[in-house]
Amino acid sequence: MDINHYQHGARATASYPNVGQNPIYPTLGLAGEAGEVADKVKKVLRDQQGVFDLDTRQAIKLELGDVLWYVAQLASELGFDLEDVAQANLDKLTSRASRGQISGSGDQR
Repeated sequence: MDINHYQHGARATASYPNVGQNPIYPTLGLAGEAGEVADKVKKVLRDQQGVFDLDTRQAIKLELGDVLWYVAQLASELGFDLEDVAQANLDKLTSRASRGQISGSGDQR
């Protein structure tokens, strides 16, 4: 699936206050869904000795879909196509790798 096709399809399901003028809602949703992913992974460490069984992997897959939905909504709210966001990220990482700066911290390394 093309990532922009996903973004447009996801946008058709957006139902929250002031869609098109509200980057705060998808930002908060993104944080919440990312927390749900982290919680499921934490429970794998706590309850399953770090073993990701099929059911757990499928549950995390669904949560990752929710994360993706909120990323798509936030990008739409800010006027970005997901393809452009993804390409900018790859360009940034490629530049860092070519300069030996993949490790470390700071956005401008």
